[in-house]
Amino acid sequence: MESLNDVKKLLVMAILAGKVMLKNGAETYRVEDTIKRICKSRNIDFAEAFVTPTGIFLSVEYRGEILTYIKRIKNIRFDLNKIALVNEFSRQFVNSNMSIDKGFEILNDIDNIKTYRKSVRLTFGGFAGSFFTLLFKGSFTDFISAFVISSIVVLVMEYLSKKNFTFFLSNIVGSCIATLLSIISVTSGFGTNMDKIIIGSIMTLVPGVAITNAIRDSIGGDFLSGVSRGLEAIIVALAIAFGVGATLKLSFLLFGGM
Repeated sequence: MESLNDVKKLLVMAILAGKVMLKNGAETYRVEDTIKRICKSRNIDFAEAFVTPTGIFLSVEYRGEILTYIKRIKNIRFDLNKIALVNEFSRQFVNSNMSIDKGFEILNDIDNIKTYRKSVRLTFGGFAGSFFTLLFKGSFTDFISAFVISSIVVLVMEYLSKKNFTFFLSNIVGSCIATLLSIISVTSGFGTNMDKIIIGSIMTLVPGVAITNAIRDSIGGDFLSGVSRGLEAIIVALAIAFGVGATLKLSFLLFGGM
């Protein structure tokens, strides 16, 4: 690096790479490793990153000057494609003489990549729920019901995410809607097995990535991140259980046994 300003730009670029990865669901150890590799590829002797599920802390030392940058991450979604693209970018950056400005350009392009079209997301969200209904031996009409309900749940969750609802409230609302529509499907005579339709419909809410990351972070020795991810998964599971249970209880009180 030729000047302190270049080091500052490198630091900000490394934080941007970490931000794109973390807010799209990457494990904390992977984010830390990527940031440190990017910094050390340009003759930075000391670079240390500390990443939690909601923040990135990075310090580098250059010619006796210590620079520190902190980035808060508020919204987390899951996009494995962007994580893979940043991984690929980091390898290219480390193994070449790519300029920092070019690195910023590539990272911003990755960050602005649009996800799949809404019709595709709703369709495959519907399939994700409906095939679980079949897995639990639901009927064909249960499969259709779960497909429609799961698609609606995905649509509602995306809307609530845009309105910045907390994940706890979002999952309560999503599970309430899944249960209510399952009750309507069975009482109207279309669906057959209410329990199997509900189980399939709430599968799109289950925090599978959070559970996986919690286990991987804990195994990797990142206990703070592991516990945080695990607590997130537990809270989501409680919200789903509360939404389903409260809706079933309310329907039984209002309409009796079904």
